[in-house]
Amino acid sequence: MTKGAYGERLGEFLRLEQVPPMLMTRSLRSTEIAVTETRNDNPVPGLSGSFAAEDAYLVSLKLRDYPECEIWEQGRHLKKTDVHAGTTYLYDLKADPRYVIDKPLHSLHFYVPRSALDGLIDQSGARRIGALDCSPVGHDDEVVRHIGASLREGLRRPDEANQLFIDHMMLALTAHVAQTYGGFRHKAETSRGALAPWQLARACDKLEADLAGKLPLKAIAAELGISVSHFSRAFRASTGLPPHRWLLHHRVSTAKRLMSVCGLPLSEIAMSAGFANQSHFTRVFSALTGTSPGAWRRDALGASSRED
Repeated sequence: MTKGAYGERLGEFLRLEQVPPMLMTRSLRSTEIAVTETRNDNPVPGLSGSFAAEDAYLVSLKLRDYPECEIWEQGRHLKKTDVHAGTTYLYDLKADPRYVIDKPLHSLHFYVPRSALDGLIDQSGARRIGALDCSPVGHDDEVVRHIGASLREGLRRPDEANQLFIDHMMLALTAHVAQTYGGFRHKAETSRGALAPWQLARACDKLEADLAGKLPLKAIAAELGISVSHFSRAFRASTGLPPHRWLLHHRVSTAKRLMSVCGLPLSEIAMSAGFANQSHFTRVFSALTGTSPGAWRRDALGASSRED
């Protein structure tokens, strides 16, 4: 299924007028895992559409209360329940989940196919899990809320959501869902250990050569001859940071060098250091250093002139 096809299908399922915004990764077996934010403040009342049956799940983080939600599965009414903002629901797309749309709705939906779950588990050498727990109850899932909040920022500013960040978050979401709702556990030997020195050096070289962060985790892991999940864990063990956070710090270091030695406008420095734009540069730089790029450059140049 293509990215566009999933967005169109979800839009039809929820009777949305426009295809919703989406972020997507192919880090596990080249299988698409996607996240989509859906909102409709004035829906046309009626039963939701229907997904074609497939071996996949929707993990839905509710962003708005939805009282007296009528839930259907396999063509029959299942239950009526109050859905609360901040809760997580899982839907098995083989069971034709549907609900009555008669109130404003706002949710974040993660599309997680079975092949992605199998790919994650096969990389760890563990036994494959059965079906996820899709009981029609709301889960107080802090991890899904955290990942959802991070990805909503990416959905609002897609130019700033580099592929490393998307890959990392979606990999974390898939692993969490497999563990929490499927009973998956990493084997101990795959959960420990840093990268070999040559692997770390090559990974950093690849990241430094692509400051924009368009290179997916899968490509870097393949360069090292290891799985994506192993690379993500081992890189963090080696550096203390996941790859996308390491890249942000490296971008800031690059920007500092440029500001120290040349008089380029901050907008050009932002682009040269891999940021989407000057606004993105300012937000990240300020968050990591506690000061704005302009203030940092004034201080750096002032210190240099005093030394002279």
